[in-house]
Amino acid sequence: MKNNEILRLLTSANYFSGFCEAELAEIIHSPKTKIGEYLKDQVIHLKDEPCQWMDVILSGRVAVLNLDENGNMLVVNVFGVGESIGENLLFAVRNSYPMTVMAATQVMMLHLEPELVLSLCQKNADFLKGLLQSISEKTMILTDKLTVISLKTVRQRINDYLSHQYQLQQSPVITLGCSKKNWQNGWACSGLP
Repeated sequence: MKNNEILRLLTSANYFSGFCEAELAEIIHSPKTKIGEYLKDQVIHLKDEPCQWMDVILSGRVAVLNLDENGNMLVVNVFGVGESIGENLLFAVRNSYPMTVMAATQVMMLHLEPELVLSLCQKNADFLKGLLQSISEKTMILTDKLTVISLKTVRQRINDYLSHQYQLQQSPVITLGCSKKNWQNGWACSGLP
């Protein structure tokens, strides 16, 4: 891909809106950056791999996946052009990826070393603001995903409880053993899972 195309794609990331074309060209050609290209379904970062770069997506889509030992997969989020991966881990003491990052389509990314990210934050308030917004968005994405997962867990628990009571009581009408209000308020009934 030509530098002009990379410059155009880089401006789609809100981090870089405050930079002129010459500054963007300097960033692209810095020894503290590199361009990475990945094929669809190629692993970009493995779970527990140390985060060494902030990755800005120039083209394509990237999926963050939680894979367990049984082969179950949870798609935590999919990020697209102008978004980034790793900025929330880059300066952490425990900076390993908690999940696997995979190319959902063919992807091109600009990888930025931590020293360059820090320098850009000091030089350009728009970059710093975009970085903080992105980190805040990642926090909200994780919060929303945890809420969905915890609700699913409650549904599963209710379903398991009702199935168990159906088998015990051998009746399609289930007797709860307490008031509906107590049952709803924190599973106050004895014997609930």
